[in-house]
Amino acid sequence: MKAVVTGAAGFIGSHLVDSLLADGHDVLGIDAFVDYYPRAVKEENLRSAREHRAFRLVEGRLQDLDLRPLLDGAGRIFHLGAQAGVRASWGREFELYTDHNVLATQRLLEAATEARAPGLVYASSSSVYGDSPTLPLREDSPCLPVSPYGVTKLAAEHLGRLYSKTLGLPVVSLRYFTVYGPRQRPDMAFHRFLRAARDGQPIRVFGDGEQTRDFTFVADVIAATRAAGEKGRPGAVYNVGGGERVSLNDVLRRIERVTGRRLAIAREAAQKGDMRDTFADTSAARAELGFRSTVPLDEGLRREWAWIREAP
Repeated sequence: MKAVVTGAAGFIGSHLVDSLLADGHDVLGIDAFVDYYPRAVKEENLRSAREHRAFRLVEGRLQDLDLRPLLDGAGRIFHLGAQAGVRASWGREFELYTDHNVLATQRLLEAATEARAPGLVYASSSSVYGDSPTLPLREDSPCLPVSPYGVTKLAAEHLGRLYSKTLGLPVVSLRYFTVYGPRQRPDMAFHRFLRAARDGQPIRVFGDGEQTRDFTFVADVIAATRAAGEKGRPGAVYNVGGGERVSLNDVLRRIERVTGRRLAIAREAAQKGDMRDTFADTSAARAELGFRSTVPLDEGLRREWAWIREAP
């Protein structure tokens, strides 16, 4: 199969590329290399893939590329390209999010429809839910994002559902819940905390630390993403979570156990756009995709810690 992966140089995208290549698929990766974090990090993510003869990388923005010929013959399209970051999505930066998360998705959906692609999997986010009084979060829970980033991810979901229902393009959306593991973006919490533990530096924690998250190891996310491409119901949305609701303070204690090092914590005010609690009901993904979370949080932290220790 020829698979197309947007955001191929990113944290999750590069893991997906490696997984597809390992199973013998031809992979066309597309990445704009936006400057949200250093390009060198993304180049390192692709180091293994670039050595594989079945991998081809196209650099450019989905808004600018001639996508139609790139999608010819694709057995599956995985759309992971996006402008990341909840806190950075406010103010004048919002234009970047509408451009990369909404307009780019619409362009890709148009091209995929013209190419008569047999399926497209869209990487959405638990940020679409906002602060819900009821947990765990189900796919039919109200979606009231508390950040502009979440608004753009939800808008792209709606576009996918529209193209699926109206134009017959099979689109499946996955709401990822706080993904972590090797290659995690430098701005993400576990990466920052583990690197600080390694280097003996203080860490900043926003809020009281009692906010909770459903942390999902990247290998489980890749398994769910590939399963969605094979078994997902066109137009459907699925939660992809780790199955464990953990407070940030608990995470910090676990990191100290895993690393054997004491963290120096500086507490600051909660940031606008940060959700208070997330916890995924993954029964739909279990029933329809065969999804199971296989990596417990402590084991996942050990794997990311091993990677951080070797990182520059």
